Amino acid sequence: MVLLHHFSFGQQQRLGTWFIGTVQLPAREKGWGGFLEGQARANAFFDQGNYYEIKGGVSYDLGPAFSAMIATGRYHTYNFRDLADGPQTLETRLWEQITMSQNVDRLKFEHRYRVEQRWFGESTPENIAIQGRFRNRIRYRLNLMIPLNETTIKSKTVFVSIYDELFLNVKSPNLERNRFYGGLGYQLDRHWILQAGLVNQYDQAPVRLGSKNNVVLSVMYRFHRKTGERYRLPTQVD
Repeated sequence: MVLLHHFSFGQQQRLGTWFIGTVQLPAREKGWGGFLEGQARANAFFDQGNYYEIKGGVSYDLGPAFSAMIATGRYHTYNFRDLADGPQTLETRLWEQITMSQNVDRLKFEHRYRVEQRWFGESTPENIAIQGRFRNRIRYRLNLMIPLNETTIKSKTVFVSIYDELFLNVKSPNLERNRFYGGLGYQLDRHWILQAGLVNQYDQAPVRLGSKNNVVLSVMYRFHRKTGERYRLPTQVD
């Protein structure tokens, strides 16, 4: 997520809102897949919209437990008090990642390792001085999913989703952000998956310090291959 530069945490609402929509093409056990995703975020609870992003990418499954991906996205942050002024920050992002999954009985774990290249466009002179035009970042996420009424996540399955993600800058200050999410999901059928939860985002550097809770509502639509499709957890792409 692009850093919000204009407001301090003391000026922000205590609870924000994130909306996520994802279309996914799963891969075979060894083969190509992909995704397209859009997000909109609000500074308050269903109010004060100030951010949106769109991204997409291709993946290649190396086997039943490993997947590689390359993807790109465009990220826009606004002053919700004056949207007509245009975005305060524009970011273009490219990333490469490896995902590893493992099962321990009913517990479904996913380890995600991501390296990001980030280019910043039009911003205020103060923001450019702080962050520069180009930055690298490393992210690691540990995700846990627990199906409640089935042993695997499939049609008509209720599940718990929990993850923690650490964001690290290559240059000092190294610690930038941490996200902790907990929520409930429901897979209606082979195609549609709904989730609702709460994410706490703690920002350390380089611009602001503090944390904020956000309600997260997401919907995922999956296309399916006729044969040989790899089982994949319905984890959030972001």
